[in-house]
Amino acid sequence: MGRTENCIRTAVEAIHSSPFQAVLYLAGGASQVVGWLLSVPGASNTVLEVVVPYSKMSMIQLLGKIPSQFSSQQTAEDMALLAYNRALKLSASGSPVVGVGFTGSLAGNQPKRGEHRFYMSTRTADQLWISAVTLTKGLRTREEEDRVSSHFLLKAIANACKIPATSVSELSESDVSNECEKHFSEDQQLEQLINGQICFKIYPFANEIRAERKIIMPGSFNPLHDGHIMLMEVATRICGDGYPCFEISAVNADKPPLSVSQIKDRVKQFENVGKTIIISNQPYFYKKAELFPGSAFVIGADTAVRLINPKYYDGDYNKMLKVLIGCKETGCTFLVGGRNVDGVFKVLDDIDVPEELQDMFVSIPAEQFRMDISSTEIRKRSGM
Repeated sequence: MGRTENCIRTAVEAIHSSPFQAVLYLAGGASQVVGWLLSVPGASNTVLEVVVPYSKMSMIQLLGKIPSQFSSQQTAEDMALLAYNRALKLSASGSPVVGVGFTGSLAGNQPKRGEHRFYMSTRTADQLWISAVTLTKGLRTREEEDRVSSHFLLKAIANACKIPATSVSELSESDVSNECEKHFSEDQQLEQLINGQICFKIYPFANEIRAERKIIMPGSFNPLHDGHIMLMEVATRICGDGYPCFEISAVNADKPPLSVSQIKDRVKQFENVGKTIIISNQPYFYKKAELFPGSAFVIGADTAVRLINPKYYDGDYNKMLKVLIGCKETGCTFLVGGRNVDGVFKVLDDIDVPEELQDMFVSIPAEQFRMDISSTEIRKRSGM
């Protein structure tokens, strides 16, 4: 094995040993990276998905728009952001993720009028890295240009995974390379979430063993109280397995979005008690189900009543059924704890759940959990 092959294997082994998980969107080059990553043991620790949107129509559908240029810095950046959001959805709970975007216009069967160039971008929670490389025309074959771009991309992935990769430069003096980096503060990350650029941000404060399946308790948690924590503990025992997470939507259906400072204040509560909290931008359960497929959502009976009320589906019973069956098809379930509803304590058995949805709802028995106080009442008592 030569020096270059040794460098490649060492970099890939280090990437696989890191906690990062990645989604790669590649078009027009860097194809050898996929083989390098997948041929070294441990690839399943890192690679969540690889997509090659090679045709124009495939790229348009991926981006959701027609790009001004298919091979450009902006397209690579857009691909990386899409890959980052996809990685968030596919990753194990709490694992850091990286989205990788690559688009190139390399040597082909016929001479190109334009430059031989490629653009790549990696996106993590707090960093965006972009590189643009112009290769000297006629200097290399297509396979050689692909290898150069593959080396560059492997190094970029390693850097995103916080690995100082050693690599052999394959650029000539006449090639041109430009790189730039952007760092995002926590405030900027939360602003991106509120604006819809990123789909959620997870704060893995818990020490629990992480699992693929999430047990999620949505709420405003203003404030977080013992009832929330006790209910989650009971729900986790009922589920038997899963990673317990609390979830706050920064965007509300009928209220202004939370401010960055409000989100940070609420997140602090979970840090203090060592519980994982997810901040999302989806107020509706059918959207939460798309974000977190296969999850068990922990809700109160009052929320369950609203969930199956056609009033919240434009008064259309069939629309309500269709939406919730869609949630069911993602593998999601609802664990329902007893709550006061219009002054009466109700459990799941007191709610008329449509027959088509009954197997999606699981009761949390009142003898295992009952606490009548709410965050609203706590705020009133404390004058908040």
